[in-house]
Amino acid sequence: MENFNENDIRYVEAQKRVKKLKGFYIHATVYVLVNLFLIARNVQQGHSFYDIDVYWTAILWGIGLLGHSSSVFLPGLFLGKDWEQNKIRELMEKDLNK
Repeated sequence: MENFNENDIRYVEAQKRVKKLKGFYIHATVYVLVNLFLIARNVQQGHSFYDIDVYWTAILWGIGLLGHSSSVFLPGLFLGKDWEQNKIRELMEKDLNK
């Protein structure tokens, strides 16, 4: 196993990326499990499997999950690729000028 320098910027960035991926995978797993349970319970209680009311939680939560996935897999889509670094630099310069 290779030793990694925890001060290396590439290591820190990779660590952040892994944390984001793990968060998304946990979110997706919980989404699937909870919605399978809710759909099965609704069908068991006599609702039709084809009734849209059975799926509202999955649909709305799915929109949130889609947003989460875009922030993980397409991080530069909304704010640009270098937005975070530019904002950090801007805030650091602002603090220096106080």
